[in-house]
Amino acid sequence: MAESERFEKVYSQGSLTVTEIWVDKETGVNYIFHKSGYSGGLTPLLDKDGKPVITPDTDK
Repeated sequence: MAESERFEKVYSQGSLTVTEIWVDKETGVNYIFHKSGYSGGLTPLLDKDGKPVITPDTDK
């Protein structure tokens, strides 16, 4: 594995039908991943105004 991974999984729900939230540690953008059986999809997580949800950098 890489020493410093760019994406971090911050939420996971389910086992056969899975919903996860991943955060890009460089940009702070949150992505939602949904998988059911052999298909799945990944998209930016949006707020009520249609803008990407950004997690502030907590390492600083």
